[in-house]
Amino acid sequence: MIIGVPKETHPGEKRVALIPSSVERLVKKGAAVSVESGLGTSIHASDEAYKKAGAQVTDRAAILSSSDIVLRLRKPPLEEISRLKKGVVHISFLDPFNEPQLLEVFVKAGVSSISMEMIPRTTIAQKMDALSSQANLAGYVSVILAAERLSKIIPMMTTPAGTIAPARVFIIGAGVAGLQAIATARRLGARVEAFDTRPVVEEQVQSLGAKFVKIDLGETGQTKDGYARALTPEQLQKQREGMAKICSTADIVITTAQLFGRKAPLIVTKDMIARMQPGSIIVDMAVESGGNVEGSRLDEEVEINGVRVIGLGNLPGHVAVHASQMYSSNLVSLIESFWNAEQKAFVLDTASDLIKGCLITHNGAIVNEQIKNKGK
Repeated sequence: MIIGVPKETHPGEKRVALIPSSVERLVKKGAAVSVESGLGTSIHASDEAYKKAGAQVTDRAAILSSSDIVLRLRKPPLEEISRLKKGVVHISFLDPFNEPQLLEVFVKAGVSSISMEMIPRTTIAQKMDALSSQANLAGYVSVILAAERLSKIIPMMTTPAGTIAPARVFIIGAGVAGLQAIATARRLGARVEAFDTRPVVEEQVQSLGAKFVKIDLGETGQTKDGYARALTPEQLQKQREGMAKICSTADIVITTAQLFGRKAPLIVTKDMIARMQPGSIIVDMAVESGGNVEGSRLDEEVEINGVRVIGLGNLPGHVAVHASQMYSSNLVSLIESFWNAEQKAFVLDTASDLIKGCLITHNGAIVNEQIKNKGK
């Protein structure tokens, strides 16, 4: 079985789908691994390192036409799908709720596509959970970016010239990214407050040394997969009113609220920003899915009433070496879990609940129930 890895083509993407040590793991299983020349350049992994790990280094055309499994980080260019073998298994982030044309092309080409966003959030699938691994790094990066741009120091400091109070950081959303942001800000010495619509995460927030902000929104809770449920317009307004005072005293505000498969909710309005101190920083981690902050722009940093709003996308890409390491491990864990040692092949077990959750197209049809039923 040939596992092929083409280079990423998305502008500015430095992460790679497979690193040399992961190639070695797959080769030891009996797989033949082909990678495109220059695959690891952005993370300082040479073609020689891939060859030493057991991979064949070749050109893009050969990988697309000969691979039984294609591994990527981002979704493929539409024009490349027709160049894949019929029946090939394609694994990457796909954004399947928002990419109907991509899925249609997969169906016509007979591609079995697996979406890494759709890996079920179960104990057995934790090591394959690429959304969480990348969100973890994004949470770290968000704090580092804000700290670098803030014209204050983060920790409390006692000096002969007087005592400097610690920076105040307010983190909205205590999922994987939010919890890592809390931990990073606390390690830097900040005074941290955090809010989440799910009361169940209060203990996790407090265990990291942050104060959990309580706002009475009525019934909220979370989905079976651990994601926050969408709020009603009335609940969103109550949430904004409750957070406005905290934002007004914060040096850094980080928003992480995203709804799986849907547009991110607007949380921080321009009226709230107007009440913040000049020189404060906001990081909108949801900017790629619509944004939590009014006025934030994808891949830009803008100033609104003296407050810098950071809307940079692909935050994990800022630490591409470790982001690639984690994503590569997620992919290999998925492949190993369905690897048949006798056949030396990846077996697409459509009866498995894990595969049912993340398999989007197969045998010329959309097979994922969530995608088929979206909008119903």
